[in-house]
Amino acid sequence: MLALITGASGGIGSAISRKLASMGFDIAVHYHRSQKDAMLLCREIEERFGVSASAIQADLSDREQVKQLAEKALAIGTVDVLVNNAGLSYRELFQFTEENRVNDVLSVNLTSAMLLTKLLLPGMIARHDGRIINISSMWGVSGGSCEVHYSAAKAGLIGFTKALAKEVGPSGITVNCIAPGLIDTKMNDELDEQAKEEVVAETPMARIGLPEDVAATVGFFAGKDASFITGQTLCVDGGITV
Repeated sequence: MLALITGASGGIGSAISRKLASMGFDIAVHYHRSQKDAMLLCREIEERFGVSASAIQADLSDREQVKQLAEKALAIGTVDVLVNNAGLSYRELFQFTEENRVNDVLSVNLTSAMLLTKLLLPGMIARHDGRIINISSMWGVSGGSCEVHYSAAKAGLIGFTKALAKEVGPSGITVNCIAPGLIDTKMNDELDEQAKEEVVAETPMARIGLPEDVAATVGFFAGKDASFITGQTLCVDGGITV
C-alpha cells in the first residue's frame, strides 16, 4: 500500500505522513524546497514504522513537474491513497494582489490537485479501489478577508471533492475533504499573538489546532471505517465555522 502526500515536509503534511505510515502505508513524501526536512521525515518514518518512504521534489505551480511527480510516485508502486495537502497563501488586500501571485495560489492549491488526481485515477479505477483526500481550509468554507484567492482555491477543492465523488463512486473510490481551522504550523507563524488570540476567542474549543488533529481525520478517511463515506467535507476547526 502506498500513500502520496503533497506538501508532506510541512507541519500538517508530516503529521499526515506519520499517521498513514503508522497504519502500514509506504509513503511518497512530496516537497518543493524543503529537501532536508523531507529526507529527515523519510528516515524517521522508516525507522519508527518499518515502512518505506521516498522523497519526491516538484514545483506544483508547474504542470510538467506535477506530471513528473505522478510518474515518480507510480514508479514506486500503485498509489492507493492520495492526499492533496500542499498549500500556498498570501495575506494581502484583494485589489493589490499581483497576477503572478493569483496564478501561483490557484495552481498550487487547486489546479495541481485536480491534475495529480486525474493522473492517478486510472490505476485506482482499474483496481476498483482508492482514497482521495483533499485538504481545504476553514476559509474555503466561510471565506477569509485578505485571503480572497486562497479562499477561492480552497472552496474550489470542496466543489471538486463533491463532484468527483459522484463520478468515481461506482469505481469503488472515495473522495473526501478536510477543512482545518487555525493549526499550529510554520505557515501560521507570521500571525502575531493578538491575531491568534482573537481566533482562539472565536473558537468553541478555545485552542489552536494541532497537525495531529488533521492527520487523525486523514487516517479515518483512509481507513476501512470510512469505506461508505464520500463527497464529504469535515471541518477540523474546533467549531469556529459552526
